[in-house]
Amino acid sequence: MDKAISYYIADRVRDLAGSSTVSVMDTARKLKAAGQPVVDLSGGDPDFVTAPHVTEAAIAALNEGFTHYTPSRGIPELLRAIARKTLAENGADFDPKKEIMVTPGAKMALYTAAQTLLNPGDEVILFDPCWVSYAPCVELAGAKAVYVTVTDETTPAELRARIEVAASPRTRLCILNSPNNPTGQVWTLEQLQVVADAAQAYNILVLSDEIYEKLIFDGRKHISIASLPGMRERTLVMNGLSKSHAMTGWRLGWIAGPEAVVAQMLKIHQHSSTCAPSFAQVAAVAALEGSQEYTDYMVSRYARRRDALVSGLNSIPGIECAVPQGAFYAWPKITASGLNDMQFTNQLLERELVAVTPGVAFGPGGAGHIRLSFANSDEMLAEAVKRISRFAANLR
Repeated sequence: MDKAISYYIADRVRDLAGSSTVSVMDTARKLKAAGQPVVDLSGGDPDFVTAPHVTEAAIAALNEGFTHYTPSRGIPELLRAIARKTLAENGADFDPKKEIMVTPGAKMALYTAAQTLLNPGDEVILFDPCWVSYAPCVELAGAKAVYVTVTDETTPAELRARIEVAASPRTRLCILNSPNNPTGQVWTLEQLQVVADAAQAYNILVLSDEIYEKLIFDGRKHISIASLPGMRERTLVMNGLSKSHAMTGWRLGWIAGPEAVVAQMLKIHQHSSTCAPSFAQVAAVAALEGSQEYTDYMVSRYARRRDALVSGLNSIPGIECAVPQGAFYAWPKITASGLNDMQFTNQLLERELVAVTPGVAFGPGGAGHIRLSFANSDEMLAEAVKRISRFAANLR
C-alpha cells in the first residue's frame, strides 16, 4: 500500500485568507451555471466591452505576429505613453526608461512593490476600509498591516492624529486609494497633504493606487499625491486600464516611481512574470492615446446607475447608503437590519440569490456594511433593489 503523502505548505500561505470578492464571485458563477437566476453585484468588473479601437489595435498586433516576449519593463511606446499621461493628468514627471514598469495587471504591481520594500516585522499603514488584497500582499512579505480609519467626513486634524498613533519606527509604507474601493471616497487636497506631511516626517513611502481615477462624479477632481511638493520621490503611482477602459481581462497595469525602487522591483518582475502580454501592451497604447469618449460615456452611465441604486437602497427600511463620490460601488450600512454584514451577505444570497460582498472583507472599518457594484446593467440593479427590499421586509 502506498504511503500517504504529506504536503508541506508554507505558513505564510497556509494562514493567508483567500480573496473575499473572488470567493463570492465564484459562488455566484456556480449558482448561475446551475441555472439559478443570480444577481451578482459582488465584483468590480465593468459590464461594458472594451472600446473597439483598443480591441482593433490588439487584433492587428496579433495578426502581425506580435506574440512574443517584450522587454520586461514594457514596450517603449507604452512606457512613453504612460509617462505622458502621468505628467499631463497627474502632475508627476517620471522617466519612461527608468521609472516606469508595466505589469500583468495592477495587482501584480502591488504584490511586487510589497515584496521589494518590506521585510518581516515591518509595518504598513492601510487607510481603512480598503481593497481586500492590500493586507494579504503586505502579509505575504512578512509585514504587518496597521489600519487607520478614514471616511469622507474625516477632518485633516483627525487624520493627522490617527496617523501619529499608527506610525512607528517599523513603518515603511502606506497605501492610499482614491477614489476608494469600497467606499467611493475621493480624497481631498487637505487630506492628501496630511499623508504627504506624515510621509516626509516619518521617512516612509506612499503607494498611491489610482486605478479608479477616471471614475469620479459631480465635478470632483482626482489629485495624485505624487504631484504634491516633496512627494514625487516618495510615491509609487499604481494604475492601469481595467476600470477606466473596461479592460479587466487584458491584465495590464503599471507602476511609476523612483528609479531606485523600480529598478529593484524589475528583478522580481523578471523572475516571476517576465513581461506583460505583448498584444495587451499595444492595446494599452491605443487606450491611452486614442479617443477617451468611450470612458466618458461609461462614467456618465455609472453616474446614472449610482443615483438609481443609492435612491433605491435608501428607500429600504434598515439600510442607509451615502452617495459615493467615485469608483462604481455603493457602500450601504446595514446594522439596523439586525444582522451583521456576514449574516446579511450569506442570507441575501441564500434567500434572494443576490451576491454582494461583506464589509469586513475590506478591513475593521467595513463592519456593518456591504459593498454592491453598480458596474452592472440598469435592469440588474433594479432587480437587485427589488430583491433586497423583499429580503429586508421579511427580516422585519
